[in-house]
Amino acid sequence: MGATTLPHEWSGKALAALAATGLTLAGALLVHLALVFLSIAPANAASAAHRETIDAYVQPEFGQDWKLFAPNPMQRNDAVGVRMRTLSGDGRYHVSDWTNLTAQDIKTVRGNPAPSHLHQNMLRRAWDAYVANHSLKNDIPKGARGRLTADYLKRVVLQRTGRTWHGERIVSVQVGGRFSLVAPPAWSPEEPSDTTDYRLLPWWPVTEQDHRGL
Repeated sequence: MGATTLPHEWSGKALAALAATGLTLAGALLVHLALVFLSIAPANAASAAHRETIDAYVQPEFGQDWKLFAPNPMQRNDAVGVRMRTLSGDGRYHVSDWTNLTAQDIKTVRGNPAPSHLHQNMLRRAWDAYVANHSLKNDIPKGARGRLTADYLKRVVLQRTGRTWHGERIVSVQVGGRFSLVAPPAWSPEEPSDTTDYRLLPWWPVTEQDHRGL
């Protein structure tokens, strides 16, 4: 049986479809790179005019820790924890002890030659995004982005807790943070800080909807 060839019209349509797909993907990549670049570049007219659009796209999935032209590594030790309110089969509620989620992530990362982004940054960035978009008093969200960061932090925490605790269904969670500054090096004239800051968030109810997609 001899080799077959595609009809000329079919071949032309296939090439046109491939070309259109390639252009679409290239355009999407350019938009992605432009928005991420504007999110970390120094303030300029373009980023100021489109700040809401840039933040809505970049945060929280593509956020960057370091500024493009002024790197500023973390200078504090963070510890984010959670405690859970559970419902037993006989209808009684119980409150768990605090679980240090940051310590769990550090344990997973330590000694791992290729640690994942999830265990290195996800929890910390979710907490930082929440704090930046909620008032210190009464935890009032600052617009739609504030509500988004609360939902995101909640889902990150639920990824680590699961649906049950010691056989009882989790019905609500409370997240808290403990933060202390890293001591300066011995050769630095800076005075070490001996203060530790704490922040306790409200109890959040947990429903089946919260576990979708986790």
